[in-house]
Amino acid sequence: MNAAAAVLAICQVVVLVVLSPLLVGLMRQVRARLEGRVGAGIGQPWRDLRKLLAKEPLQADGTSWLSVAAPVVLLVSSLLVCALMPLLGTVTFTRLPDDLFVVVSVLLLGTVAVALLGLDAGTAFGGMGSSRHMTIAALVEPTVLVSVYALSIPVGSSVLSRIVEARLQDPARIAAPASLLALLALTVAVVAETGRLPVDNPATHLELTMVHEAMVLESSGRDLAWLELGSWLRLGALLGLLSSLLVPWGIATHVSVAALLVATVALTVKLAAVGALLAAVEVSLAKVRLFRVPELLAGSFVLAFLAVTASYLVVQV
Repeated sequence: MNAAAAVLAICQVVVLVVLSPLLVGLMRQVRARLEGRVGAGIGQPWRDLRKLLAKEPLQADGTSWLSVAAPVVLLVSSLLVCALMPLLGTVTFTRLPDDLFVVVSVLLLGTVAVALLGLDAGTAFGGMGSSRHMTIAALVEPTVLVSVYALSIPVGSSVLSRIVEARLQDPARIAAPASLLALLALTVAVVAETGRLPVDNPATHLELTMVHEAMVLESSGRDLAWLELGSWLRLGALLGLLSSLLVPWGIATHVSVAALLVATVALTVKLAAVGALLAAVEVSLAKVRLFRVPELLAGSFVLAFLAVTASYLVVQV
């Protein structure tokens, strides 16, 4: 079981490393087309990474070892999340299952690393971005926990792969009211966690509105490449988890060449569909004011709490 889980984890990491930059490129291209622009092409994020990896990183005066360690921590935590989540298959390690609390803890590790990076240079923009980033994270993490916990109640386990397997075996659970509420809350949380509209605009460089960009302003070269790739991996992993919970078909329940090929094709199609839909919705949205973001995330937490209540009522009935 551990050998099969190791093979699956390696395949998931490789597939997400390849697909995540393409997913970002697809989302940018969809937005460009809908806005009447030509766009740089789906492969532009890969070209940006290649350019950044060829450059030596420069450190601002007064920075510490955090400026070097934080990009690596974000990248490693993102790779670990890709290895743990049930994206291609549901085979897990015996001693390190893809438990909900383990995955959220690893995500939080990368979140804190980026926040410390923004504070390390001592700039006003970096501190502002880190403050906003941690405020959003403090509201997002409980919503992620509660929404997935609502999905775990009928299964009796907080292991993500077991939840996906249960939904694959009993598709009626997907359309249950508690499931729909939980998925809606999780969608809002994923949008906020990955810095998408209306919570944050990934294309902006205006100091009064940016969150993620403010924290990485002092990074360059390979360090910036690790930061960009780490954030793209988090986006791909979270959207992949959301699509696996919503449309679990195609995911492998055992490790074989044929099953992994089918799962890779299915994940590619699902990520492309979810990414294109998210980009299309973003075109019609504007970034909300920072003081309105807690209201949006509080609403998603209420939906997640209602999903937990509905799940308990269904189980008791």
